[in-house]
Formats: sequence, structure tokens, C-alpha cells
Amino acid sequence: MKKITILLALVISASFFTACKDGGNATKIIKKENLDQAASRDMEIKKGTALISLDKKIYDFGTVNEGEVVETVFKVTNSGKTDLVITNATGSCGCTVPVWPKAPIKPGETGDVSVRFNTNGKPNRQQKTVTLTTNTESGREVLTLKGSVIPKSKL
Repeated sequence: MKKITILLALVISASFFTACKDGGNATKIIKKENLDQAASRDMEIKKGTALISLDKKIYDFGTVNEGEVVETVFKVTNSGKTDLVITNATGSCGCTVPVWPKAPIKPGETGDVSVRFNTNGKPNRQQKTVTLTTNTESGREVLTLKGSVIPKSKL
């Protein structure tokens, strides 16, 4: 048992010495471009997250006839210190179609999120949402369209 313990200790010691034999060469392996990228990334992180400001979160389209297409534009302003990126916009159903800026919105700049709601087959009181997936702290924003749709007469 003593021989096994001594042999095991010898193997562990040898592995430590061989693992550390090139310790002085680690600085030669680091690429300068990786250091530059890391420094740039760190500067962006220090700026903080993007902040989103909306001209409205709810659009009340009032009363429309069934079959009409309701359209509105939500103004999105980046009030943060780093680029605002909207990676996705999803309507609550197929009748609500958003179009959003694919390019980053620079700090202080504004972009448009256009939304179309097709009222065909959607009579009476309606409330539809569009969820924006963003790089803000919360990660998402919800926009709402609401109103009443007068049903088609069934003659």
C-alpha cells in the first residue's frame, strides 16, 4: 500500500512539473488582436445597456369596419449610451404584422416600428400586441393595438 501511495505521489508531482515547463512562453502565445477586441468590448460594456424610449406603448385605433387594415408607427428612440438592437418583433397573432429596423439604432437616434393589423375575421373588441426583443436591460418591450371592429353584416 505504501508503494502505491508513493508511486501516486510521484506521478502527481511529475505532472505538475511537466505542466509548468513552458510557463514563460504564455505571453508569446497571446495575440494582440484578441487583446484589442477585449479592450473594445470592455469599453462598450462600461457604457451600459441600451435604453429604449417610445412615443407611445398603446395605440387605440378607435372603431373600424371589419376587413379594414389598421396601420400605425411606433417611434423608438435610443436614450442609452450604446447601440440599441431590435433582434425580433413578434405579433400576438398572424393578423398583426410588425416591421422593425434591422440596423442598430445609435444613441440619441430614432427608428420606426410599423405595425399592420388586418381586422378581417376579427369582429368586436380587439387587443393585439407586438413584442420587441431588444438588447435593453429588460430584453423586451410590448406594444399594444386596441379598438373595436364593427362586424360585417351577415346577409
